[in-house]
Amino acid sequence: MTETRLPWRRQPLLNVWADDLSMDDLLNRLGTAGGVVFTVNPDHLYHLQYNADFVRAYRAADIITVDSHYVRLALRAQGRTVANRLPGSDIVPAFCARQAADPATRIFLLGARPGVAQRAREAMNRKAGRELVVGAHGPSMNFVNDPTEVDAVLKMIEASGANVLLVGLGAPKQEIWISSVRHRLPQVRVMMGIGATIDYEAGEVRRAPVVLRRLGLEWTYRVWTEPGRYLMRYVRSSKFLWWMLMDRLGLYKDPFDGSAAPLTR
Repeated sequence: MTETRLPWRRQPLLNVWADDLSMDDLLNRLGTAGGVVFTVNPDHLYHLQYNADFVRAYRAADIITVDSHYVRLALRAQGRTVANRLPGSDIVPAFCARQAADPATRIFLLGARPGVAQRAREAMNRKAGRELVVGAHGPSMNFVNDPTEVDAVLKMIEASGANVLLVGLGAPKQEIWISSVRHRLPQVRVMMGIGATIDYEAGEVRRAPVVLRRLGLEWTYRVWTEPGRYLMRYVRSSKFLWWMLMDRLGLYKDPFDGSAAPLTR
């Protein structure tokens, strides 16, 4: 965990951390200082026990918000209260609403299937009342492993004039990719891994009803509507409860210890 003094509480969370700041504080921070934002959930915590590149990417982030009711409850059981749950699917529309009147903010969407990012762009711009999203691209499935395609996408982002990059490639791919190219996009002041949010903004996938979200049961809606995509993911990621128990008992050990140092910025 970094030792930087912050105006909010930063709580240890297994081998990473959780930043406890309100939506308003986060939006203010992004509107001024910018930064790389990841949103931690049980699936991410699962991968963080097995993927060193993912750990390095996470430890290089500026802000890690909690994107899970259950992660927040597990932290509370350890006496590490995190008051605010800020999933990417809430942050993105709130950020766009806040920045809609600021012509200096220009967003690029990267991710989702071909055509979906463009539909999300159009929908987000209608809500903003201006060309807030200046570019959108759905890359190939092998995008992150193809240097030629990566170079082409980086040129596309640069040519668009975007200074905010929202990446929806799924974890751990999106976080690792963001950290690997951050230094190549100095003009981009905000980068976020946003998972399925591009699909939501495009109307391609419906979010769970608000009542389920408030009860922390959005995962049940996802499993019901897309069992092939989510069922095993949630079964697997429930292992984080065991690791949190071990941490509570003082028995948890970081599987990478010091071997997954943050990426050099």
